[in-house]
Order: sequence, then C-alpha cells, then structure tokens
Amino acid sequence: MEEAIEGRAGAREAQACPCRMKATPREDAFVADLNKRLNRAIGQLNGVKSMLDENRYCGDVLIQLAAAQSAVRSVSEMVLKNHMETCVVEQIQQGRTEVVDEVLGLMRRFSRS
Repeated sequence: MEEAIEGRAGAREAQACPCRMKATPREDAFVADLNKRLNRAIGQLNGVKSMLDENRYCGDVLIQLAAAQSAVRSVSEMVLKNHMETCVVEQIQQGRTEVVDEVLGLMRRFSRS
C-alpha cells in the first residue's frame, strides 16, 4: 500500500517537473544577476508580509507588491530572452521546430500577468 501511495506521489512530481536540463550552461554572471534580482524580490515580499502583520496602510502594501511583481517580471523577461537565444535557437537548428509553439505559449502566459 505504501508503495502505491509513494508511486502516485512520484508520478505527480514527474508530471509537475519534467526535469529537463538546459543544453547550454548559463553564464555565471547571468545567474548571479538573476539571483540578486530574485533576492531583492524575496526581500520585498518578506517586507509585504511584515507590513500585513503590522496592519500597514493598503496603499503602501500595494506599492511594495507592485515593486516585487516588477522584479519578478524582469527576471522572467531575462530568462525568456536567454531561452530564445540559446535553447530555442539550438532546437530549431536541430530541426525541432515545435519549440516555436512552446515559446508562443510562454509568451502568452507572461503577457496575461
């Protein structure tokens, strides 16, 4: 019984994360910049949590949320640009043009938020 439950949990994890690896490694400076930006967004979100705990004014909370959202959007744009310059180019060069549909789906997903 435990194996069946464990097996289903493993199946859910596999569906949630296909765990594909990027063929071209990201440059260290690029990763460091992304981490710096993500840490800033995390700090802003932690600040929002504190503001809510302190019952701070809604307008001030919303300003901080907008700043965090902007920081995350910036990271998303950077990763998408890198994806198009590396992964997408490589896959098209290998004849895997279905990657274009993937990119269109990603762009639609980010244009809604």
